[in-house]
Amino acid sequence: MGLTMDVVLQRARPVLPVLVIEDCALAVDLARALYAGGVEVLEVTLRTPRALDALAAIRQELPQLLVGAGTVIHAEQFQEARDAGAQFAVSPGCTERLAAAADDSGLPYLPAVMTPSEVLLALEYGYRSLKLFPANGNTSVKMLKSFKGPFTGIRFCPTGGITADNLLSFLRLPNVACVGGTWIAPDNLIRARAWDQITQLASEARALAASVEVKP
Repeated sequence: MGLTMDVVLQRARPVLPVLVIEDCALAVDLARALYAGGVEVLEVTLRTPRALDALAAIRQELPQLLVGAGTVIHAEQFQEARDAGAQFAVSPGCTERLAAAADDSGLPYLPAVMTPSEVLLALEYGYRSLKLFPANGNTSVKMLKSFKGPFTGIRFCPTGGITADNLLSFLRLPNVACVGGTWIAPDNLIRARAWDQITQLASEARALAASVEVKP
């Protein structure tokens, strides 16, 4: 059996870094800094012109990591991401065309949802690991708690609004597999090549998460 999204999220816990890489030359050093902090799974967003080059460079230099393509919003991007070496794909929403393209590419796929109807749509396409986007603090925590009843067995990765200050509120929820966020590798630290600080942010997130005991 090949890699599944459930396995990706398990390995990502507690944090799936959402990376916006402007300078491809910094990609490998960034990935090394995160790996030194205990990160095993990365999401390279397709928001910049060199994103796929950055993804390919990380895959070549750090094969021990799982590296996915994020912000996949066009069907053709699935194959482009796969060709660059992506091992999974993440979208900020879920449509029939994206679901079909994900299936054609063979990549494990994490589509985003925000409402019960969107969860039902994703379920119809066969997805049981979902991204909750955007995750807006206490409002999203309450929403995920309410999802636990009707959506048994669904695992979420809340993203968009997660910080070191609120990640535990999400990780304590039994239907949250991990959280995603940009705070662990912010643009100012990447541009400053502050790799030790990024490693520290990753280590601190893991240390915080170690105190969490999820109750079923």
